Amino acid sequence: MSNPPFDSLSEALAWLDGHINYEATAPSARALPTLAPMVELAHLLGDPQEAYPSVHVTGTNGKGSTAAMTTALFGAMGLRVGTYTSPNLSRVNERLALDGEPIDDASFRAVLSVLAGLEGMLTERPTRFALLTAAALAWFADEAVAAGVIEVGLGGTWDCTNVVDGRVAVLTNVSYDHTDVLGPTLEGIAADKAGIIKEGSVAVVGETDPHLVEIVTGRARRIGAEAWVAGREFDCTANRLAVGGRLLDLRTPAATYGEILVSLHGPHQGTNAACALAAAEAFFGAPLDESLVEEAFSQVRVPGRLEVVGRQPLTLVDGAHNVAGMSVLATALSDGFSVAGATVVVVGMLRGRDPSAMLAALATAGVDLVVACAPESPRALAPEVVAEAANALGLRVLTAPSVADAVATARGAVPDDGLLVVAGSLYVVAEARRLLLEEKAAGSALPPG
Repeated sequence: MSNPPFDSLSEALAWLDGHINYEATAPSARALPTLAPMVELAHLLGDPQEAYPSVHVTGTNGKGSTAAMTTALFGAMGLRVGTYTSPNLSRVNERLALDGEPIDDASFRAVLSVLAGLEGMLTERPTRFALLTAAALAWFADEAVAAGVIEVGLGGTWDCTNVVDGRVAVLTNVSYDHTDVLGPTLEGIAADKAGIIKEGSVAVVGETDPHLVEIVTGRARRIGAEAWVAGREFDCTANRLAVGGRLLDLRTPAATYGEILVSLHGPHQGTNAACALAAAEAFFGAPLDESLVEEAFSQVRVPGRLEVVGRQPLTLVDGAHNVAGMSVLATALSDGFSVAGATVVVVGMLRGRDPSAMLAALATAGVDLVVACAPESPRALAPEVVAEAANALGLRVLTAPSVADAVATARGAVPDDGLLVVAGSLYVVAEARRLLLEEKAAGSALPPG
């Protein structure tokens, strides 16, 4: 590999991948949590995060959808917006987006070259996620964005993104996830996530448990931030199934919005939409024009989240990877995807998950067959462990050695009038989605028989 500046993106990504990747290795705890390395890195770059105002988004589930809807609202308002999300489904470029479009290879290579050149000046070697975060913040400044939408990677207080001084901090919800690093209690998780709230900001809180809400709003009071809470300052007051998504009535402190079509599936998107709309109103300090809200929400897309990737059989991929996510998925399947035929689910999980609890949550949607497989990850949970949990719940189960084999097995088991769902891990969803979309494209390219 050449020294920076890199000659190609592949060389730059090889350098990036040479840094510790906690997304793959899963740190077991934060012995000495500190933001100092990320603060130092951002300072070497000239603190690019200070060049534009941001909305900072955290939460156990719903971060990606809320970030996408906030980005869409800003775009409809005519803003140039940079969005940083994680993880990616197919290419790492997806994590850094300008007006919804992933960073191009040349720009990505250039910003990673800058970071590689600075690395020798740092007190300690940065993580892969810190470098990606720094790349996003710097690129957004270079592109002169009018706003950033920054999604937290893990938790909040000690996440690399917390060098951002968000004008608005969004906390979608709090449930159990990553308890080996966060928590281990819901109160601890809530307190960690509330750490993104900054003095003078507005905290938009989608969580509704009164005890957890008090932890978050208490943090806001202590540091001089305003708090808007779901069901109080803002709300989704009606949430109906519609063709292609949900039809919502939404309320914010300054306005009401009736019969807004959101082109995302699942009742849970009502709360996410309400959070995004409240965040935009807090950001602008004024209500939004209803026609712009309609335009933004009707066109929003979030790949890998209750995404329809095929029909006959109806085929969905969803990134649900914890108990709360599986419960949300089960509700969405029961509410909007009833089918005449059998429901077959491809499931793969990472170590640290509770397969019994996750499958029990999903089983409420009426699952006829589980096909267990292993994600492409060093943290993969053996399919036999998932199968054992499924058997104990009385579910029919088969195992497959890979995601590709699992998809093929499931396709053979589900009738045309049935439902095929892929869930359990974004690693599984990403691979299955690629295979299913390639198959769909190949099929559409065939001449009529």
